[in-house]
Amino acid sequence: MDHKEVTLADGSKTLVPYVGPVRVAFANRTGFVGALVLGEEVLMGAIPMEDMDLIVIPRTRSLAVNPANPNLAVSVAKGARK
Repeated sequence: MDHKEVTLADGSKTLVPYVGPVRVAFANRTGFVGALVLGEEVLMGAIPMEDMDLIVIPRTRSLAVNPANPNLAVSVAKGARK
């Protein structure tokens, strides 16, 4: 779709391809995100995980569906009501 400038771990900057929408699926959840293409590994950020209502279990270093909402992803929206 486009290119975005990213700052790498060594402090250098480079342009990388930005692609999307990418369909992401985990257990009974799906989401759509954009992605920066940098090599062969996948790293998912907090926003897509929150959108799919997933939780990280630090003890086992694993990902799971939020047990409070096992059947359907639930989102929190805060703001003024009409």
